[in-house]
Amino acid sequence: MIPKYCRPKMAAIWSDKGKYDRWLQVESAVCDAWAERGDIPKEAAEKIRGARYNLEDFERYLKEIHHDVISFLRSVADSLGEESRFVHMGLTSYDVVDTALGMQLRDSCDILQRDLEVLTAAVEEKALRYKDTLMMGRTHGVHAEPITFGLKLAGWVDELRRNARRLADARAEVAVGKVSGAVGSHATVPPEIEEKVCARLGLGIEPISTQIVQRDRHARFVTTLAILASSLEKFATEVRHLQRTEVLEVEEPFEEGQAGSSAMPHKRNPEKCERVCGLARVVRGYSVTALENVSLWHERDLTDSAPERIILPDSCLLLDYILDLFTYVMRGLQVYPERMRENLELTQGLVFTSRALVALVNKGLSREKAYKLIQACSMRAWKERIPLRGLLESDAEVSGRLSAAELDEIFDYSVYTKYVDHSFKRVNLL
Repeated sequence: MIPKYCRPKMAAIWSDKGKYDRWLQVESAVCDAWAERGDIPKEAAEKIRGARYNLEDFERYLKEIHHDVISFLRSVADSLGEESRFVHMGLTSYDVVDTALGMQLRDSCDILQRDLEVLTAAVEEKALRYKDTLMMGRTHGVHAEPITFGLKLAGWVDELRRNARRLADARAEVAVGKVSGAVGSHATVPPEIEEKVCARLGLGIEPISTQIVQRDRHARFVTTLAILASSLEKFATEVRHLQRTEVLEVEEPFEEGQAGSSAMPHKRNPEKCERVCGLARVVRGYSVTALENVSLWHERDLTDSAPERIILPDSCLLLDYILDLFTYVMRGLQVYPERMRENLELTQGLVFTSRALVALVNKGLSREKAYKLIQACSMRAWKERIPLRGLLESDAEVSGRLSAAELDEIFDYSVYTKYVDHSFKRVNLL
């Protein structure tokens, strides 16, 4: 059953109807190819194009037969006459199942690519809007040196574009079919049929198949989705950190009437970003199963079949959902430049220590001595809440080497935006 949170277009692909409609397309395409060769009557192929199946009958047959493809074929035969004998001619079940699966994965990739384009556009808009908005850069969760919020988001844009390229490559690998018989030898269905069918369905061909399309293709697909999900978790985690009360530089959207806690009316929790993070972990977990499905016995076994009925639909459905959810977050993201500036000033100018160190070394002081001098002043500035600029000015070693004008230049925030445009041009945002 498709979960309620799933978006309609992706849900339609992975619904029972979405799957069986594609099975029927494969069977019809095979009959058309046989007819073009003169192996079955063209009139039969034409009638088979109008064949139907009935889900209720299918379910009833399945309880009796315990084989989904045979049950499906029996339901299709109910809609036909004697020409039903030509349906599935020369095929094994996975000629149909895997070729239809290639169509489902291809169509899912197309939706995910559109999702990515929409999200990337939303992040690009915010990156440009806040290109020069100063904020604190942090390493290890601790203040480091200033950056701009736009520069942070420009990095996200570039990462999303890399994910789009990976997804396009994965689509090319997984959008393939096979119509080669029970073990891939083409003994009962010649390569010509496979080539016609895959071309008609818009798929590539598995050059050498067994009973199935090789599962390294599907592993590549799921691991690509896992990487994309990990990127989304990374971005959402950043929003969560920046929304913490002690930081409060951004907030995810909070709509009128929304509540954050049953006990605490003041709460505005980053629950949407937390949802993105939690579901990303599920997608990432599926990548392990996909990798384990690569190794099968001989020309195939069934150890991949049951897991794939979970991991392939779920990965697509979940990623489609969290891409849309995070797009909503980015479009409605509340950004607080004033708070970013307040946080820049929290450490009494310690963000400028690197520039002060370089300036003293350039004035002839040894790096070791300059480092210890600035570190001592920094610790005092931090503990006593005294501006670092004043402490350095009052130090004889510093004042003897650096003028007031030179200190002004050291303690100037504009240096941290000097090359932002250059970085934006690198990723074609300017």
